[in-house]
Amino acid sequence: MKVDLHNHTVLCNHATGSVNEYVEAAIACGTEYFGFSDHAPMDCDPQYRMDFSQMELYEQWVGEARERYSDKITLLLGYEVDFLPGHMDDRVLKRACDYTIGSVHFIDGWGFDNPQYIARYDSVDMDEVYTRYFALIEAMAKMGKFEIVGHLDLLKVFNFLPKTDIRLLAKNALKAIKKADMSIEINVSGWRKPVGEAYPSQGLLQEIAALDIPITFGSDAHRSDQVGMFSDEAQALARSVGYSQCALYRNKERTLIKF
Repeated sequence: MKVDLHNHTVLCNHATGSVNEYVEAAIACGTEYFGFSDHAPMDCDPQYRMDFSQMELYEQWVGEARERYSDKITLLLGYEVDFLPGHMDDRVLKRACDYTIGSVHFIDGWGFDNPQYIARYDSVDMDEVYTRYFALIEAMAKMGKFEIVGHLDLLKVFNFLPKTDIRLLAKNALKAIKKADMSIEINVSGWRKPVGEAYPSQGLLQEIAALDIPITFGSDAHRSDQVGMFSDEAQALARSVGYSQCALYRNKERTLIKF
């Protein structure tokens, strides 16, 4: 991937490897613009994110790497922010950075992408859960605080799918994303999960293209050997629905570049 904006560090408590290892992996696979967007702090679920006291350290790590590798790659600073009503914090939302990725990982307190809680899928109506999920995505977009939508259809991670066409369930969320002028990432981590496909699916990506919503790319790497995985597949998926440019952010300002 020429642009790869979604990657983590050990500060999230569920990733391994140094910042330098991730950057060197990105350089090795030909990435030109590489972004760290580690899990932003929040007043709940602390075991899967950095602490507020670590934000400066995180930014220091990225800043030092930016200088160290400036002649080989452009490094960008972002945060992946959980959209969780009642838990949004201006210390994150107003932080100076290149971009923020808004993601939904919780539905009514259920961390649905955590294997620890997979049994709950057996007792829910999937159409109702997907409806609730996309309502949260819609609310996140309407908040107007984020540049990129993270892994749009993450709820499919364990291959539990709705009966209703997902494009219908996501319709209002996509309209809100378009109105908010956000981009949507093609996140390759789904190819590493039971669902075995990128987020979003090709069907959803067709709807996204029809609305002329910009896309970008993310490895969502939690280990350095995941950086750049499925690059060819991700770019081919984007091209299959008509994309030839992707979004890049500096100081929360978007530009589009060819890939």
